[in-house]
Amino acid sequence: MKYEAKNFENLFGLEGFSDNALKIHFALYQGYVSNTNKLIDELKSVNQESPARAEMQRRFGWEFDGMRLHEYYFESLSKNSQKIQEQSGLYKKIEDDFGSFDQWEKEFKTIASSRGIGWGILYYDNKSNSLINNWVNEHDQGHLAGLPILLNIDVFEHAFMIDYGTKKADYISAFMKAINWEVVSERFNKLF
Repeated sequence: MKYEAKNFENLFGLEGFSDNALKIHFALYQGYVSNTNKLIDELKSVNQESPARAEMQRRFGWEFDGMRLHEYYFESLSKNSQKIQEQSGLYKKIEDDFGSFDQWEKEFKTIASSRGIGWGILYYDNKSNSLINNWVNEHDQGHLAGLPILLNIDVFEHAFMIDYGTKKADYISAFMKAINWEVVSERFNKLF
């Protein structure tokens, strides 16, 4: 099994994201894909009893999740973003679970504004039929077990420092304006 880095160059020219910052971010993502593939190959050849294997397996989670989280992130951005459709199932679910779309957005932005590095993530829990906003510090730690990701924002420094310096709130606002709600709604719709 080999993973291939997806091409997200269609995002060049995205308002609020310089092409230089995107190039650097894409290169970082490509590194996660490359390292995931390297670890798959290396794990095949390492003795099952070796302590090195256990460390490589832990590293695999970091690299794989870094790859996949960046794919979700880039896929949910668009130069032609539009507001979420109020008649969509996702919009209605957000309103039911958070009281209003504005209240959900406020909570999501607050989570993304948390001090430190990580991800702000909107999950869906099929066992409770509920949407959950959550903070994840590291790619491979803190995820809500078994919950599909609908939307995520990268709030590691590489995602915003080049364009915004320490003004993380400005980056979060730019991200919120660039969300491709069709993609996010499609992720939600596929769950049913």
